[in-house]
Amino acid sequence: MGFGPFLLLDELMPDVALIQALKERWDPECHAFLFPWGHMIPTLEDVARITGLRVDGQEVTRVTYTSYQELAERLLGLEVTRERSFLVARTRLQASLGVADTRHQTREGRRTDARAALAEEEGAAADCDLRCFLILVCGKLILGTRGDPVSCRCLPLLEDLSSVGSYAWGASFLAHLFNSLGTPSRETGVAGFFPFLQVWAYYHIPSLGRGVPRRLDAVPLLQRWRFCRDEQSLRLQVTLIHDALDTVPFGHWTPYVGEDDAAQPWVERCRPYFGRDIWLHAFNTVVPFHHRLVARTLGLHQAVVEFPTGQRPWERPGRSFSGIQQETDWTVRVCEQLTDWEHRGREVASEDTSDEDYFCAYARRYGAQVYKGSRRPFDHEGQIASLEGVLHSTIQQRDDFQAIVTQLREELDRAQQMVGGASSSQEDPGRSVLEGQLAAVVA
Repeated sequence: MGFGPFLLLDELMPDVALIQALKERWDPECHAFLFPWGHMIPTLEDVARITGLRVDGQEVTRVTYTSYQELAERLLGLEVTRERSFLVARTRLQASLGVADTRHQTREGRRTDARAALAEEEGAAADCDLRCFLILVCGKLILGTRGDPVSCRCLPLLEDLSSVGSYAWGASFLAHLFNSLGTPSRETGVAGFFPFLQVWAYYHIPSLGRGVPRRLDAVPLLQRWRFCRDEQSLRLQVTLIHDALDTVPFGHWTPYVGEDDAAQPWVERCRPYFGRDIWLHAFNTVVPFHHRLVARTLGLHQAVVEFPTGQRPWERPGRSFSGIQQETDWTVRVCEQLTDWEHRGREVASEDTSDEDYFCAYARRYGAQVYKGSRRPFDHEGQIASLEGVLHSTIQQRDDFQAIVTQLREELDRAQQMVGGASSSQEDPGRSVLEGQLAAVVA
């Protein structure tokens, strides 16, 4: 089914401070990290190389339901007591597989217990247990939820076990990660498979010194790193990471040069999806991946592009799944974005000969947001760019607000026409009062 490399990954101690520091630099409008040197985004290639998950194939989406009770009982053999729920207790899934008490066992001990529990099963019983295992993998690791329960959204895709390996689970993981990073910064951590984000930072920003290389030839790349333990307080660690990010020298580079792709056949298979602007799907989570913002990761010079400034209704068709929701067929609701995925999006290219124009535009747009540390570098040009960023942001907010006021005035006109109001605004005292209030707000 294509999960082999992913399931063989070693455990990695969580680097909570690094994940929190990265989350505080995430911009949910453009789905990218904001650093002093520009945008950075985990890519589909990063997912394939670090985790071994497949990022090509069928999109991970179908129908979401108000209740998964019938599916859970029929496909997992588990009774669901809460009718309108999409969550199943992790411990119940583990108990059904005979591996309920695994917290303090070694990896080999868990494998032995699982083999003993499943060795004698065949037919429908074996299929049921396989689905329970896959729900743990997909619903807890790849598309993980916060807390102990496991999501059942993947159940419709597991009914036909012969097709499970055809789905782009790695692409759905990236969509889920982007959605999780967009939660309020006061919520620490991210849902799902956190080691990916750690190793992504270890590889792309090694000067932070948060990870230590161990097996240099191991694949997937997550096998090459271990966490460098830090005994300082979490808040101090986060502050020091921000200080380091504010001063990291960053040049023009191309990642993964010299990698032996022969040892990673899943990477070669997924290559047609690398380096492209494309829509990512994870059931009701549909997010745009703006690879054009990080053209430098392709070895290209970064061209000036239009920076995304807001989430429009067609960008995020629905909120992240959270409990009761109407039954929705996402293959119909987001057919345009699904077609984009099927055509592999749009290739990113650049004819620029330098990054200077991009950096100037980036400073004007984000100058006031990119520095998070306690010791900002003394850089006159950077300070000027920061002030320009504040000014640009204020002007943008003013223009947006004026557009809202114009829309309100148009709605007032329409409402007056519907109720058969006076022929001119001057003859309507109520309208005059509202106009005065709008003018005061604009002022």
